[in-house]
Amino acid sequence: MASAVLDHDPPPKHLDEDEDNDCPIEQVRLTVPTTDDPSQPCLTIRTWILGIVGCVLLAFVNQFFSYRSNQLSISSVCVQILALPIGRWMARVLPPTIIRIPLLNWSFSLNPGPFTMKEHVLVTIIASSGSGGNYAVGIVTIVKAFYHRGINTMAAMLLTQTTQVTIFTPLNPPLKKKQFLICFFFLRSPVAGIRLGRIVQEILGGFSVHVCDSIQCRALNEEERRPKGGLSRLQFFLISLGCSFAYYIVPNYLFPAIGSVSVLCLIWKNSIPIQQIGSGLRGLGVGAFAIDWATATSWLQSPIAAPPFVLVNVLAGYVILIYILMPLCYWTNIYHARRFTFLTSHLFERGGAPYDLDRILDAESFSLDVRQYESYSDIYMSTFFAISYGIGFATLTATLSHVFLFDGQYMLKLWRQATSKANEKFLDVHGRMMKANYAAVPQWWFLVILVSMTALSIYACEGFGGALQLPYWGILLAIAMALFFTLPIGIIGATTNTFPGLNIITEMVIGYILPGQPMANVVFKTYGYISMSQAITFLSDFKLGHYMKIPPKSMFVAQLVGAVIANACYFGTAWWLLTSVPNICETDLLPPDTPWTCPSDSVFFSASIIWGVVGPYRMFGPGSIYVSLNYFFLIGLLAPVPVYVFHRLFPEKKWIRLINFPVIFGATGMMPPAKAINYNSWFVVGFTFNYWVFKRHKQWWGRYAYVLSAALDAGTSFMAVVAFFALGNYDIYAVNWWGGVLDDYCPLANCPTEAGAYIPNGCPQIQ
Repeated sequence: MASAVLDHDPPPKHLDEDEDNDCPIEQVRLTVPTTDDPSQPCLTIRTWILGIVGCVLLAFVNQFFSYRSNQLSISSVCVQILALPIGRWMARVLPPTIIRIPLLNWSFSLNPGPFTMKEHVLVTIIASSGSGGNYAVGIVTIVKAFYHRGINTMAAMLLTQTTQVTIFTPLNPPLKKKQFLICFFFLRSPVAGIRLGRIVQEILGGFSVHVCDSIQCRALNEEERRPKGGLSRLQFFLISLGCSFAYYIVPNYLFPAIGSVSVLCLIWKNSIPIQQIGSGLRGLGVGAFAIDWATATSWLQSPIAAPPFVLVNVLAGYVILIYILMPLCYWTNIYHARRFTFLTSHLFERGGAPYDLDRILDAESFSLDVRQYESYSDIYMSTFFAISYGIGFATLTATLSHVFLFDGQYMLKLWRQATSKANEKFLDVHGRMMKANYAAVPQWWFLVILVSMTALSIYACEGFGGALQLPYWGILLAIAMALFFTLPIGIIGATTNTFPGLNIITEMVIGYILPGQPMANVVFKTYGYISMSQAITFLSDFKLGHYMKIPPKSMFVAQLVGAVIANACYFGTAWWLLTSVPNICETDLLPPDTPWTCPSDSVFFSASIIWGVVGPYRMFGPGSIYVSLNYFFLIGLLAPVPVYVFHRLFPEKKWIRLINFPVIFGATGMMPPAKAINYNSWFVVGFTFNYWVFKRHKQWWGRYAYVLSAALDAGTSFMAVVAFFALGNYDIYAVNWWGGVLDDYCPLANCPTEAGAYIPNGCPQIQ
């Protein structure tokens, strides 16, 4: 079998429940069994077929939705649920024929026996590569759709692959190879790690997602009896999927307006302040609601999967920004707030008109023309966009401060354990089982991929006429930054199931070093921030494989192949849409009922102007308009201190420890492009399921909640794709009536309220 060819494992040593379960993490100790069957096949032909098909479908659908007004993210849970009955069907119908591969001395069976749990996990891992997105595709999008420039196809393909497939290798010279519990590596990260991999993996061990995934996988694979008068999980999934599929024709085609209903705007149709307060798409969203699952999950993970204390922290951060800071800043006219659109990521000149980028950008060098910039106008942001950057600054320093205060001693303990000569004691029962039964990934596998991907990264940046503008040392600096932030972000993610967006720091660093070069800025940001972010995501998948006793070599190959295939699909889908949908992303030229507004790429484009074209010194440096936003760095640094002090003074008050300022500040990290209606809907669904349903129907919640979330995602996405090919290809996006547009009918919410400001179309003159 293929798995046997890959693993070359030592003779299996079966461990059972008699083994002392000394796992230090209680959730894992109570839910993950200490049993393993090393004879189970892993990388079979069924694994590859189901995993690759699932990966391709997820990558296509997720990239497809990334350009739409209501962006959806479909998780690998859909593939996990559907793969099980298909895999069992293949085990029944495929013949046990042995296929031999010439020259390679490899062979595999078309049917090695029953479909195993390990096959099921690996199918999910391969498919999950298609659910995370590819940040580098955003570079291709803004170059083609916003800057209206060409980009070399080969350079673009190299960029999308190298930012995602370079390995975080476990270089650990003082330790022997045989002492590795597992191969600590990161797909998607151009970083060579030292002992950090072991420490981060130990921290991620208690990540609730791993435990939930492990429980769900075992629950699906166990022989499930249909409850009397009830449904099995698979039956519930299929019924919910069908209902979601059928219903989404309403908000997607028949009645898009229910994606955001603003009650105040329907009552006060001629009041700018009331519409700014009541609009869910352009304002504060007071009284706004939606009857659309896509609205609740467009920019945030499923609210059903969010732990209750995270819901409370996110709600606190949302209220602080939207209902305290934003009204205070706008109606006191901070940063000339009343001169510009209320909530937008678009950029303006000093009079309030849209900023004409062509006037300051040199067409040949694709860089800032300083003389033209100084003679034209500084760049102005809406106060909401400016404050959101300030909140981003606070998130960065709050993360470092929180981790230092609350987890500093724990990190030091882990470091000492990882570097101790007696590191055999570092292994818990699961580590001892993995070491006894499976061989580690050879060091040279990592080194080959690391060296080749780093070389290709440098070639992509230095080659092709230097079109990407980033010199070779920029790659190395991005690597160093990714290494530095991996540990604190990993800790926040492990404890809260949320990951603060720290892309701002990478933009800022390269913006100071290479101002006026937008391509260098976005490329550096991608290699730095996304390498760190995706590194943690992929290591968390590897930790799931560790708990499910997947051979490290099989896990390595599955993740690598999945990443390469997913990246190719992301790029191909994006290139197809960018060349086939007329005026994609150009909202001024698109018809009003089109969904192809590219909200996330619009924010990415604005950020490339702020940090790349103009640069942080001109935007946030001494004498600049927004210099006072730098105080948010200090606010974020100090905010966790009183929480820590009260936690030490009153350790019996467990709720104090749950106040998490990195989550509070990072709560609105998706705004923009996310709107108030997205957060309102997210909170309603989250609190309904995780408080009301959980308390009153706990057994139902435990059995069906996550299955329902996956089914709603899948049904919604499948209908949107079907509607696009059936109707969108003919430029038919909705029924032609007042409810046929995704609009809350609050047009005045976009109007300025300062006398003498630029007046957009449809807005009244302010006296």
